[in-house]
Amino acid sequence: MSEKITIYDIAKKLNITAATVSRALNNSPKIKDSTKKLVLETAASMNYKQNKLALALKSGRSNNIGVIVPRIDSNFFASVIRGIEEELYSHGYQVIICQTHENPKRENENLYTLIDAQVDGILMSVTDVTSENDGAFRNVLEKNVPLIFFDRSKHIDGVSSVTINDFKGGYIATKQLISQGCKYIAHLSGDLSLEIFKNRFLGYKQALLDNGIQFNEKYVIQSKSSVEAGKNAINILLELETPPDAIFSSSDFAALGAIQELRDRNISIPQEFCVAGFSNEPFTKFMELSITSVDQSPLEMGRMSARVFLEQAGKTDTIKIEKKVVLAPELHIRKSTSRINL
Repeated sequence: MSEKITIYDIAKKLNITAATVSRALNNSPKIKDSTKKLVLETAASMNYKQNKLALALKSGRSNNIGVIVPRIDSNFFASVIRGIEEELYSHGYQVIICQTHENPKRENENLYTLIDAQVDGILMSVTDVTSENDGAFRNVLEKNVPLIFFDRSKHIDGVSSVTINDFKGGYIATKQLISQGCKYIAHLSGDLSLEIFKNRFLGYKQALLDNGIQFNEKYVIQSKSSVEAGKNAINILLELETPPDAIFSSSDFAALGAIQELRDRNISIPQEFCVAGFSNEPFTKFMELSITSVDQSPLEMGRMSARVFLEQAGKTDTIKIEKKVVLAPELHIRKSTSRINL
């Protein structure tokens, strides 16, 4: 293995000081353009590589951004990450991705790890909405590192967020079910301690009330975002004295599970039972029985989160920017709720 080239090797070859080489490599205005050009060309010919960690320690900037998501094996979070990367790459930033797996302890560890790595900012979708990880969030803010929430957020002064109008998403999905003649509409919610799922539930409830349909708490089942959870929910709902004739699910995966269980029971969709989901996962439009779903615009959410970070990058702790960006949801109506005019 060849020895690592240092600025002292370049200085020796050019017969100049190491300090001059360092300033030239860092584009110091005190160094003549001709000298910078000579140093850069020599460094390239000698295959010199700068120590990025040392540069980060010296400049206080690593050009790395931390992104924390509950999981990356979902189209939604993968698309958000893609949007973040596409927006930040042209500005010289690289992305470090962490997963919490819905575990508050891992979220806490991720936050401290990214700060130790001297990231220039953290963009995240929260797992813990309690006060358990408040110390980690305070640590981020005390280090003057921009913190931006996307999708799932919590209220912290001075912290920006990019979300979708989940209330409206729940409302328009439920209204679509009502427009198809459904009168007993159930809701598969996520964790109602998380604001996104609470707002989807409130949108669902308000759509019922606005259309003269009585809200029935027995029709609301808190479930995970999984196919199995959707199947289990249907089994519970169909045992009620008055079973529902439709479901609005806060998760496309739970909606898929519900559809599979309904079909196993020979209940026809949408003639006897309508199903709407949330997130517009790719599979929803490619199935033989395509699923009506609310689009969360994940690419745009990622890009917008990155833009909010760029607005805050480099600001001193005396200048706090807090933006609350709310994107509009879009309902994609498909076969699973198209009962009329079949």
